[in-house]
Formats: sequence, structure tokens, C-alpha cells
Amino acid sequence: MDKVSTDCPYPGCFFCVMKEGNPSKRRASVLKFFRELPSQDDDGQVLPISGLWNTAMAHPNDPEFIELGIFECMAALIWKGLKNRRWLSHDQNIYIPYYAAHIIGSYTMNMEEFAERAVHAGVIPPLVELLRGRLTWVEQRVAVRALGHLATYPSTFSAIANHGEVLELSIELAMSSLEIVYSHFYQYVDRRLSYHCDLLTRGMGGVEMESRKAEEWASQLQCWSLQLINCFAFKTEFLSVISKPEFLIKLPGMWGGLVNENSPAGIGLLRTICHNKMGRGPIASCPSIIESLCNIARSSDDWQYMAIDCLLWLIQDTSTCHKVVDKAVPALLDLSEVSTLGDHKNLGNTIINVLQECIQSQAASRNSISPRTKEQIEELLNSKQRLKWEKGMPKEDLHIKQAAALVVKLEGNSLFSSGNITGAASKYSEALSLCPLRSKKERVVLFSNRAQCHLLLQQPLAAITDATRALSLHNPVNRHAKSLWRRAQAYDMIGLAKESLLDAILFINECSQSNDPDLSLRQNKVPDYAERLVKKQMRSAWLFREAAIKHGGIQCEGDGGGIYGRESDDSEWETASESDIGNDGRDAMGDDDDDSEWNNEEEGKDSYDRASIKGVRTAQRNSRAKKVASYSLTLPDGANLNGCVWLQFIYDE
Repeated sequence: MDKVSTDCPYPGCFFCVMKEGNPSKRRASVLKFFRELPSQDDDGQVLPISGLWNTAMAHPNDPEFIELGIFECMAALIWKGLKNRRWLSHDQNIYIPYYAAHIIGSYTMNMEEFAERAVHAGVIPPLVELLRGRLTWVEQRVAVRALGHLATYPSTFSAIANHGEVLELSIELAMSSLEIVYSHFYQYVDRRLSYHCDLLTRGMGGVEMESRKAEEWASQLQCWSLQLINCFAFKTEFLSVISKPEFLIKLPGMWGGLVNENSPAGIGLLRTICHNKMGRGPIASCPSIIESLCNIARSSDDWQYMAIDCLLWLIQDTSTCHKVVDKAVPALLDLSEVSTLGDHKNLGNTIINVLQECIQSQAASRNSISPRTKEQIEELLNSKQRLKWEKGMPKEDLHIKQAAALVVKLEGNSLFSSGNITGAASKYSEALSLCPLRSKKERVVLFSNRAQCHLLLQQPLAAITDATRALSLHNPVNRHAKSLWRRAQAYDMIGLAKESLLDAILFINECSQSNDPDLSLRQNKVPDYAERLVKKQMRSAWLFREAAIKHGGIQCEGDGGGIYGRESDDSEWETASESDIGNDGRDAMGDDDDDSEWNNEEEGKDSYDRASIKGVRTAQRNSRAKKVASYSLTLPDGANLNGCVWLQFIYDE
């Protein structure tokens, strides 16, 4: 049997106890340690607590400490910190409530049995006190995390719900968390609490890392609050509290930022609310929410499908359909040819079926839809019939239609090159009417080219529609680089920074993988026009932007300052025509290699590394060293940060 070292100066030291070779003696010693620790006032208590935190993070499913009373010990330590400020301020005890709440959250995130033990151990009341803000936002963060885990399980949810203030506190925290972190920490470097800085960086970083981690933790504080609220949203009896307009209208803007792309955040909660009939009414009564859902549905957001689900459920509900149909139908029409999106198979067919049911039920409803909306749906249904008709056509007739569409498209290219943008758009529309619906690859080109025309004609909404249709037809979905770029520009024109940013980042990611010489990144350098747009939108979509504006836009001093605390003057979009490029008479459309191959087969699937996109989305938000994937996004001092140039990739094929 191993002997416990006698070199340790602390009798009953936790680390010495864990070296005990006899399992039964070790368990007895650990049990004693957990029982006695809350009543002790010795220095150095934070060391074993931090060790327990590491163990909980590394082995959250290990039952040994659960059985020996770790939950009771952690709850008692939190109470001690709340009630005994003298003890809390002594030595390094200020860290202990944070670690204690984190340990509770780690041990309850996977195992319902552990969550039940935690509830019986009395962890909820001290966690609720931390949630109230009895200490600081740092402790609120780990408290809402732990409570969110406990609320996830059916057997422990009621214990959370019995504390009626938890839901209200979570809603308040979700709305105010970013401002709290900004004003209490980020804004003034010289006022930052040292223990906050240590927890954020583990003592390994300076001001810059502190600021970056503070943004990440602020996002987590908001997203974990939304996760806790989401647990309540599954219960009808709580929807009246959650579905207040002043809270609902803020949800689309709670997106987690680039630092927390793994959380559905506000759109996830909206989806849960929409899934319940009682929740659909308040959402349908907020036009700004419907507009936001349409924008998210027509974006490259990871949670795009959640917005589509919301729109479909609202249309299927006869009590809400008439309120949303005129706004929702145009967005859904743009997505009606999506094949697969995430786990959603045949999503386009689902959209078509829902819209068809909408038309059929409209006759029996007292609330009629507008003639324009009805006409748009009927056009979609007619195209479905057209597809069936084309399947029965002889191949010779299909080839004739393909050839006619190609001729008209080339006429459009010529008009575009001569500066007749309106005429080119008309020709692309004519080509689309001729092109067989099964020729998806060529239709992607036509929609994308017409989107570029709309951009130059200052018609951003039409450009978004055509770019979205091109991206929906493309295989894989949302992977057509030039359409991503055009939609990014269009979203910028109407001031939707987040949607523009996500499209621009994905465009850069696609360029890095493209074999197209017009698109491939030369020498691993992000094109200047993309760089400018990404920088502009990262500034506009910055997580702390609203808080910084409210509190005077005061920047952090030193390396952590960044560019986001101040406004910049971005000039208007350039609207130069193709003739300004000076392309030596070459076909400005940059035709794809497939122009001569008008076949009916879809493109072969490219390997799609989702992690590469996520890597791009974790781009650093520092003014001097932003990176998208592995490509430098630095600009020379004093570089112009105007909107992206129009002249790149004027048209596709």
C-alpha cells in the first residue's frame, strides 16, 4: 500500500488524501474533507476547489465525488461566500463561489441522476442568489449554466420552476447581459477586478486577451440565459411570461456573435415558442420578428432551418397565417427549390406543400391573402406542373429549349458588357423562362447574373431574392461563392450587418477551396474588397455595439481597445458599370467551363468540411489582427474602410 507523503504542511490536505492507496480509506477521507471544508477558515482553500473544478471538467460522469457529498459541500461554500463577506475577501476565497457553481454545472450537464442528487443537496437556492447578481456577472454566468442543466431534465425541472423568480431573472439577464459585461468590465481597463482577469485568462494573458474572453463570456451569459428560458418555453403555462413583446422583439438580435456559433441563441428560443400554438400568436403580432425570420431564412446562418420552421408553422396555423403570409411567402418562395438543409430532407417540397395548403384553405377562411401573394404561390405551383411536363418531353425538345436559353443568356451577357444593365436583366429573365427546370446548374448562373444586375440597379431586395434562389439550387446548398458575395453586398445595402457578414465570411471560405482562377485566393491573401466588407460588418455586428453606443462609445485603452467602440464614415456603394473595368474586350461574365455541357444532371457533391466554416466564424475581432481561416485580414494604417467594390465578379457565366 502506498504511504501518504509526510512532506505536506497541511493536515488533511485534499491532494494528499487523493494519493491514499487504500480505496476505502481514500473515500472516507474525501467524505470527511467535503463535510469539514465549508466550516474551515484556513488559507489555501481555493487550491483544492480549483483541483475539483479540473476534475469535474475532465470527468463529469464520474460518480465518486457525487456519492461522497460534493454537491452539499459546494452549496455550503456558495452560501458562505454570500453571507460572510469578510471570509470572501480573505486570501483567495473570492474565487471559491465561482468554482463551486462551475463544479455543480459540470457534474449535472450529462447525467440526470447527478442532477437529482444536486437538487436534493440543496444547490438551487444558492445558485438562484448568484443569478440575482448578489456577487458579479462572472458568478451569474456559471449559475445560469448550472440552473440551465438542472432545468433540462424532466425530473428536476419542477424544482427549478418552483423558484418563480428564475424565469424572470433569466429574461432580464438575457436582455441586459451584454451591457452588464461591457459597463462593468470591458469599458474601463483600469477598473477591472483582478480576479475576473485571472479567471478569464487563467493568468496567461494581458488586456487584449481579457477583452476577447470577456466578449466570449458575455455571449455565453446571454446564450445560457436563453437556454434556461428555452426549458420553460416547452411548458405552455410559462409562455405568457416569455411571450411579452418587449422581450420577443429582441430575440432575433441575440445571435451569440462569432464567438459562440454553437448556440442557436435567440432564434432557437423563437422556434420553441413558435412550436406551441399559444406562442405563435404573440410572434405573429410582431412584424419586425417576421421580417427578421425572413432574413435569417434567406441567409447562410447555421440556424437558417429554424427560421424556416417558424415561418412554416405560422403559415400552417389558421389563426396566424393571415398576419404573416404576405411577408413570409416571398422568403419561402426563394427557398422552394432547396433539396436538403441540415437534417431537413426535401425541404423545398415541404415548403411547396405548405403553400399549396395555404391557398386551398384560403377559400374557407374569412381572412384572405393579398392577390399578389396568391399570384406568387400559383406561379410556384405552375412551375411544379411544368417540371412534371418537362419530364415527359422528348430529349430533342429539351435540347432545343436549352439551346434557346443559352442564346438568350449570351445576349444578356453582351448587353451587360455594353452597360445596358436593365436590358441584361430582362434577357436573363427570358432565359430563365426558357431554361428547363432540371438544368439546375445553368439556372444557378442565370439567377446569380440577374442578382448582379439588381445590385447595379440599386435593387437590393431583388438581388437578395435572386442570390438566394441561386444558393438554394446549388449543390451543396449555400455554396455558390459569387451568389454569396452578391447577397452579402445586397444585405449591406439595406443595413443587415450580421447577414452580410456571414455571407462574406462563407464567400471567403469558398474562395479558398475554389479552382476558379477568378475566385481562388492568391498567395493566401483575402481579396481587398472582401476584407473591407468583413471589417465593416464585424464592426457593425460587434457584440458590444449597442452597449458601447449607450455608454458613450468609450474604448478600452491599450491593446484591448479595438475599432468597435467608435463609428466610421463608410461612403456610398459604387455603381460603376462593367465598361469601367477595362477587360480588353474579354467576356466579362467569366463563363464557367460547363457552358457547353447543358446536361440535366446535378453537380457532383463537393466534400463539405463544416468545421472549416466554423473555423472561419471564430475569426478574431481585434482591430489589428483579424483572421478569417488562415488568411490575413490586416489593413494598412489609414486604409479606406468603404463598402466593397462592385467591380469584382460582375457576372458569373
